[in-house]
Amino acid sequence: MKYLLTILISFITIFSQAQIVNVESQRIQSDTTGWLGTFGVSFKLDKNKVEVINLNTNAQIEYKEPRSLYLFLMNYDFLSGASQTLQNNLFFHLRYNYKITNTLRLEAFTQVQQNNLSGIKSRWLIGTGPRFKISGTKKLSLYAASLVMYENEHELTKPVTLHKEIRNSSYTSASWRPVDKAEITTTLFYQPLFRDFSDFRVLHELKVKFQFTKKFSFFTTWAILYDSRPAIDVPNTIYTLRNGIEYEF
Repeated sequence: MKYLLTILISFITIFSQAQIVNVESQRIQSDTTGWLGTFGVSFKLDKNKVEVINLNTNAQIEYKEPRSLYLFLMNYDFLSGASQTLQNNLFFHLRYNYKITNTLRLEAFTQVQQNNLSGIKSRWLIGTGPRFKISGTKKLSLYAASLVMYENEHELTKPVTLHKEIRNSSYTSASWRPVDKAEITTTLFYQPLFRDFSDFRVLHELKVKFQFTKKFSFFTTWAILYDSRPAIDVPNTIYTLRNGIEYEF
């Protein structure tokens, strides 16, 4: 029993959600004003030598005006086995984007997150900064941004370790649409502390999405995160592979 749980916990650690939430891959690419969104939910129950329960819900809701854009993201991932909670991850993200010129946007965001596999009891972020549109053709979109954010984080340690820091959050993002029903998005994040640049996080994510009906799409996401100073007993490098189906409304 303990051996099976060790294998399962190791597998979940490898494929768990990264500490950095890639908002770029979750933006809804559309010229339509008004409400847009996607929602998904899955539940899985396995009963063998141990009983495993897995619940995942996620939502992306966007409201777009000629110059303003509001984006809300939510994800909850719960996994338990043999009367133990192996994964209990949650995040909420709210972002505002204001179009100043055709190439310059101003962004502001706040986020609440918990991730027990990454050693995060709670993490609250608030930040703002410019976002630049480098290219915006029908086939290719290129964006870059450099934001400043305040981070309040409680680690899952005894006693609880508290961090209150100011970080830079810079990223570049490219979306390529080779055909109408396919999209490839790649994003690179860099998040160093302003007071100590040796304390940093780097995330690279690649998402491939295929639309097979007007409302439904299949996607595959690969992400790798390097954290120079992770929480205690958490590895420096974490990677994620995720497949799923999205419903757009």
